[in-house]
Amino acid sequence: MSTFKEMGLKSEILSAITDLGYENPTPIQKLALPKVLESKQDLIAFAQTGTGKTAAFSLPILNQIDPTKDGIKCIVLSPTRELGLQIAEDIKSYSKNMPGFKAVAVYGGADINQQIRKLERGCDVVVGTPGRTLDLIKRNRLNLEGVQYLVLDEADEMLSMGFADDLDAILANTPQEKQTLLFSATMPPDMVKLSKKYMTDPAEISAGNKKQANTNVTHQYYKINSRDRYPSLKRAVDVAPDIYGIIFCRTRAETKEVAERLAEDGYNTDALHGDLSQAQRDYVMNRFRNRQLQLLVATDVAARGLDVNELTHVINFKLPDEDDVYVHRSGRTGRAANVGISLSLLTSKEENRLRYLEKKIGRKFEKVLIPNGQEICEKQLFSLIDNIKETEIANSHIDGFLPQIFDMFKDMSKEEVLKKIVSTEFNRFLEYYRDAPDLNKTSDKRERERNKDNRGDDSGGRRSRRERREHKTAAHMTRYFINQGKKDGFSPKLLMGMINSHMDGLSPEIGQIEIMKMFSFFEMESGHTSDLQRAAKQMEFNGREVAIEESSPRPEGGVDRKEKRNRRRGRNNDQRGNGGRSRRRQSSGSHGAKRRRRY
Repeated sequence: MSTFKEMGLKSEILSAITDLGYENPTPIQKLALPKVLESKQDLIAFAQTGTGKTAAFSLPILNQIDPTKDGIKCIVLSPTRELGLQIAEDIKSYSKNMPGFKAVAVYGGADINQQIRKLERGCDVVVGTPGRTLDLIKRNRLNLEGVQYLVLDEADEMLSMGFADDLDAILANTPQEKQTLLFSATMPPDMVKLSKKYMTDPAEISAGNKKQANTNVTHQYYKINSRDRYPSLKRAVDVAPDIYGIIFCRTRAETKEVAERLAEDGYNTDALHGDLSQAQRDYVMNRFRNRQLQLLVATDVAARGLDVNELTHVINFKLPDEDDVYVHRSGRTGRAANVGISLSLLTSKEENRLRYLEKKIGRKFEKVLIPNGQEICEKQLFSLIDNIKETEIANSHIDGFLPQIFDMFKDMSKEEVLKKIVSTEFNRFLEYYRDAPDLNKTSDKRERERNKDNRGDDSGGRRSRRERREHKTAAHMTRYFINQGKKDGFSPKLLMGMINSHMDGLSPEIGQIEIMKMFSFFEMESGHTSDLQRAAKQMEFNGREVAIEESSPRPEGGVDRKEKRNRRRGRNNDQRGNGGRSRRRQSSGSHGAKRRRRY
């Protein structure tokens, strides 16, 4: 079945999607629609964002809903209000020719009483975020007892955001007999548990390999010196004059700093992070969607739910801790049959992660050279000329001034006029990149030593005031030891969720996280040690008490005595948890001693 009509959709739905310009179903729609239309079997569907997932689950559900009957027939859960609103709007567009049909979106950050009034007037489909949906259930304002369809959209995102308990509570309020549809880009272990708990013999479909990222995305990286991260970012932006993209940072502080520096350097940009109010967040996102901003600097959490189909670039200022997060980041470009670039700025240490990411996405990363000043100026020059050629002439306004304009240019040749027009817009690039150094990382150690005291931008010299402030900010992080590691199933997102849920409303900045085999280290904004240790007394993971204590800052090129002691303590805690000493610790031979020293 290659067309929507052949799939047996009702005429009301066919006419609505025809008006929207839908012609042929996407790969995920070809797979999902027949499954939901012809069977009541639960379904797990793997597809990247931007592949038509909303239509894949909503069209067959709308085809089977009877609006003349009372009660909510379908509940769709999404990780963010932005994605929820987008899904609700799409469903309303698909159902515009279905008399009496109503869809309601419920989400946090908006007046709950207004949402309750809409629910009381009756609806067929509810699209909600987990937090607000559960709140309405607890208030007895949302009754899901008659639900026939349950959809979990971007289920992996909901779990990574810590909504597992909310989902458990919501699903417990739905009937046993229903069709559950789970749509996701990846299949983390938590989602495997969720599917086993709440789905019955689900069918599984995938638009492409579920371990692969979007095939319309080219994955590239610059190999950089750490001090050149920001100048390399600027060159990535300058070499692409028509760039429309998201720059991803790891922390709120980093996001603010990068956005501030770009704005000071004249770029049309803004930041999206957790410190913004909902009104500020909506303002920034609307400006970006409407292309009033060319660049958006964001954290992963803040950018969830941002639905933009025409991004040309995703730039990873720093790689995320989780490989799955990289898949989501890169999937924000190359959507809706467009092509895009996911560019990462990597030091030698960060470059080592590439083979794991390549395995995860099923694609190779292409190493590209950081562009030099000449390349950038050439790209900008010809982009300017193309813009001049494509500019429409408003004859009615210009003609009256032409005699005076011609008179002003009468002593100049055509070539001179063109040079001056181009130079008016182009001189700043020529001046900025004059004698610009080559930023491509060299393995020559002497070259690195020669540049050790350089400022870290294109102009040379000592560190700027801003960079000294950055260094000072970095020094205001405290490093901690925690007695949980990979062997316990511990991960960065579990650590952040554990801290956030036990800090009594505090939200200190979390920095570098190192997950070892039997213990871990993490950095957190200084000044919260007592709060953290008080919170640790309430923490438990896998039935084991959590211990957190301050550790020394990570030493350059080695491990200090305190860290060695922490590592031994982590190993001993693990051995006690397994009922006794390990044979290696009992060993008194020289081989055992060597193994302990090398650990």
